[in-house]
Amino acid sequence: MGHYFLIKILITALSIYLVGKLTSLYYVEDFVTAIVAALVLAVINFFVKPFLIFITFPLTIITLGIFLFFVNGFILLLVSKFVPKFRLEGCLNATIASVLISIFSSLIQWFI
Repeated sequence: MGHYFLIKILITALSIYLVGKLTSLYYVEDFVTAIVAALVLAVINFFVKPFLIFITFPLTIITLGIFLFFVNGFILLLVSKFVPKFRLEGCLNATIASVLISIFSSLIQWFI
């Protein structure tokens, strides 16, 4: 169980690092910062995301699930507030970045 969590954190960190370096959506200083951001993201996803999904459920239903993209973007924006060398500005950038990070993570998992 612990190995799976560590691998998932490393895959997410690699995705955060690559998206940050390949786009101008946000700034991530180095891979260590990406690892810290991935850990903070995991904690926020565990503790905060269920609450956000619960309170935005009606809006998610009305938008047929599209609003979840913005919830994920907001969570990534929260990560940027807790990780000093990870800077992200704007909800739209955060939403696009969260989608790209998810895509990169899926592709990396698929290749491993």
